[in-house]
Amino acid sequence: MTDDDLIWRVSGGSGDGIDSTSQNFAKALMRSGLNIFTHRHYPSRIRGGHTYVEIRASDDDVRSRGDGYNFLLALGDSFARNPKENAYYGNEELKPLSENLDDLREGGVIVYDTGLLDEDDVAELDLEERAEENGWHLYPMDLREIAKEHGREVMRNTAGVAATAALLDMDLQHIKEIMQEAMSGDILDANVTILEDTYEDVKENTEMTHDLRAPTGEYESEQALLSGSNAIAYGAIDAGCRFIAGYPMTPWTDVFTIMSQNLPEMGGISEQVEDEIAAAALAVGASHNGAKAMSGSSGGGFALMSEPLGLAEQTETPLVLVEAMRAGPSTGMPTKPEQADLEHVLYTSQGDSQRVVFAPGNIREAYEQTRKAFEIAWDYQIPTILVYDQKLGGENTNVDVEFFDREPAPDLGSTLTEEELLEAAHEDSGKFQRFQHDPEENFDGVPEGVSPRSLPGQQNGRYLASGNEHNPSGHISEDPDNRVAQMDRRKRKKEAIRAELDEDSQQTYFGPEEAEYGILTWGSSQGAVKEAVDRLNENGHSVKALSVSDMMPYPVEEVTAWLESVDEAMVVEMNATAQFRGLTQKELGRFGDKMTSLLKYNGNPFEPAEVVEGFEANVNGGDTSDLQAQVRIEPAAGD
Repeated sequence: MTDDDLIWRVSGGSGDGIDSTSQNFAKALMRSGLNIFTHRHYPSRIRGGHTYVEIRASDDDVRSRGDGYNFLLALGDSFARNPKENAYYGNEELKPLSENLDDLREGGVIVYDTGLLDEDDVAELDLEERAEENGWHLYPMDLREIAKEHGREVMRNTAGVAATAALLDMDLQHIKEIMQEAMSGDILDANVTILEDTYEDVKENTEMTHDLRAPTGEYESEQALLSGSNAIAYGAIDAGCRFIAGYPMTPWTDVFTIMSQNLPEMGGISEQVEDEIAAAALAVGASHNGAKAMSGSSGGGFALMSEPLGLAEQTETPLVLVEAMRAGPSTGMPTKPEQADLEHVLYTSQGDSQRVVFAPGNIREAYEQTRKAFEIAWDYQIPTILVYDQKLGGENTNVDVEFFDREPAPDLGSTLTEEELLEAAHEDSGKFQRFQHDPEENFDGVPEGVSPRSLPGQQNGRYLASGNEHNPSGHISEDPDNRVAQMDRRKRKKEAIRAELDEDSQQTYFGPEEAEYGILTWGSSQGAVKEAVDRLNENGHSVKALSVSDMMPYPVEEVTAWLESVDEAMVVEMNATAQFRGLTQKELGRFGDKMTSLLKYNGNPFEPAEVVEGFEANVNGGDTSDLQAQVRIEPAAGD
């Protein structure tokens, strides 16, 4: 994080419009030429409970949230359950101010709404004393009264944004543009009046003691502000997906909602069903009938999908599922990010299941690997799963619009035409031999292990699709030779998939090619690791990093070469049991004594400084008991 970065945090209660306010302000900053990265923190409540959104804005490329932040707009919690200090959950009305002070950087700016935050309560925080100690600049303002003068109290957010813009010496042009795109009529007029009047009042009547200003920047190409959920949904649509079934569950709901909003316009279908078993089963049925289909869920909902997932594996029905991780077990902390469902996604289902699992690490990868997931699923007739978390799904960042300028991919992969079915092998009964033991001998150009399929209604394409083990035409069979032949054929698919993926790596590398130390990570921790590697090398360390996306089949040769090139490696992930490190040791056991773990599982994603601090404590052999924010180092095997 540079001194030129603006990291603006707006806080309030769930239901106070914090998310929409931050989205609009982020768009305004992006349109002014800045690179954007957002981080959202919210409770698992419909209304009330402390929530905040951070917006990091910089002329430089930003891949991660920063270390702390430097501007707080505290609106208070309008829906606090109990504003009294001795209430079970404390004074919730005050929490948007009180719970954000520890992360505010020295010299930071605080604007808080005296229209809701009682001065006596604020006094109990010793705010002025803390401000003096940390060089903070306090600007109390009655934002609610300003809003009520021109419209309704709910418009206090507009007054807060206007105060922010005035204090940061920002022009209002882009903020007005976004308001005009989102509103009209009297509501627009009232908000514009509040925006302009508050801005002028702060400019003319506030003694500004701070020197923080909004950075300036300029783009070379048109930008779009997207979340990881947007990227997954758009990747699915561009891959030809026209059917989705699901049941809402945070944080998977965002992908489901975006798909549901867009599919009808393209002749597609979205179905909200009674539970996740039905959702996955409907997607399997739609795929069996010739649609590119997907479903998904989070934690407990994905657990319910294990039976239809096994059915798709056994019937070799192409399918894409998404699993949005959140802190568990059970309901856990449903709105907080954690990378703790990896083993759940890899191994849930029955027996020796066969699947592909990708874990994108940023928004661009989320788009590309979603498209790749559909390609692999339909070429190899195998379920493919995208695993991500609330951080990647909910964070917003700017992406070049031209990045998405690609051809759609409606192809159904290894699916035969009626002309090809005429030449295919059939039983004496006329049934198509859908599950041939050695399809490579009978079909030209099919991937290893793949026996091409037909679709219902195709002439000469009739076969049985059963969840039981079956013979080539689909009839149930428990014959030992048939079982071995079918299982070995299905296993060959993953070998062929690994060979295909090795031709065009999906893993992401950071830092100098020749480095003494390594940091290994996966998924949404990638951005913090990337920034940490840059800082560590600037500080004189010799460090590089590898962010792995292919969870299954694992990129054994690629990770082996990387681990052989470093003396030690630290594995960074957001869970308590080192699941990715465990997967790596399962695949590459001989490197167990090279790898330590840096783990975080308190409901907040890594900040780059935490990775830097953990690395230096580990390499220098120092005291690790004082690491920030419950970050924990787990030593290498045998230490």
